Amino acid sequence: MNIMKKQSWYISENEVTDESLFNKRRDFLKLGAAALVSSSLVAEKLAAVETTPRKALSFKKTSFGRGLELNSFDQASTYNNFYEFSLNKKDPAKLAHTLKPSPWEVEVSGEVENPMYIDLQEIMNKYPLEERIYRFRCVEGWSMVVPWIGITLAHILKKAKPTSKAKYVKFITELDPEMFPDQKRGIFGNVPYPYVEGLRMDEAMNDLTFMAVGMYGKVLPNQNGAPIRLVVPWKYGFKSIKSIVSIELVEEEPLNTWKEINSREYGFYANVNPKVDHPRWSQAKERKLGSFFKHKTEMFNGYSEEVASMYKGMDLRKLY
Repeated sequence: MNIMKKQSWYISENEVTDESLFNKRRDFLKLGAAALVSSSLVAEKLAAVETTPRKALSFKKTSFGRGLELNSFDQASTYNNFYEFSLNKKDPAKLAHTLKPSPWEVEVSGEVENPMYIDLQEIMNKYPLEERIYRFRCVEGWSMVVPWIGITLAHILKKAKPTSKAKYVKFITELDPEMFPDQKRGIFGNVPYPYVEGLRMDEAMNDLTFMAVGMYGKVLPNQNGAPIRLVVPWKYGFKSIKSIVSIELVEEEPLNTWKEINSREYGFYANVNPKVDHPRWSQAKERKLGSFFKHKTEMFNGYSEEVASMYKGMDLRKLY
């Protein structure tokens, strides 16, 4: 008889919070907010989150995420870094209505035998969508746990058939000032546009590397990177680029946006490492959204078993 060893991310289905509980919670908040809280900020936040109905997705539940307590949808969708809209984390939920997630195509090009354009609807309708519960750790010291829906990046890359010259994968966010107000500011914008990120080829092909098109059972809210974003759970959140329109396989390491802005503070790899502090704060602990107390940060954000072998022999203090 074969005995299957459970991976560190295994979770039984009865441990996953049902989406209906989140919906009931939001309904309660909407009905009771006026009576319980007089703050206009709360009312504004609720209105922003619920303005655009999100389409439910058909997907397979997986065993990723054992023992992880989910953040609520409200927490995950109203506290976001999305610099194309604002530096303020609460503003994207209020401003992201300008993003038009359909129609949408992603170009896969570069060192591939089969360059192609992937229509978002093709991903939704023909690709094997699945739900994965991942930890998400921001370089700023906060974290959350989210049930993402999507496909592995490897699934897409295999269809494109990388050549032997493909050493890295470069990702680019949509460049459209009508969708993203901060892009209209040109050199005065929050960051250089379009936003760029990259992975080494083995990182891109790792089974944890995920292309998310949904969360909490439905399509991604605009402020969370609609209609398609990268999720790399063992790296700091800025690596998980949003609203992707280009996936290019290249020979040379791409210059990612935050390394371009400040290479002293932000590197290419951005692996979660509690032993390597940010120049301006410690990375030893983090605060999960909704929690008062901090807890210890785990190496590779708790995914060492799945990814540590890729960095064997590397000085992770210098290659941060």
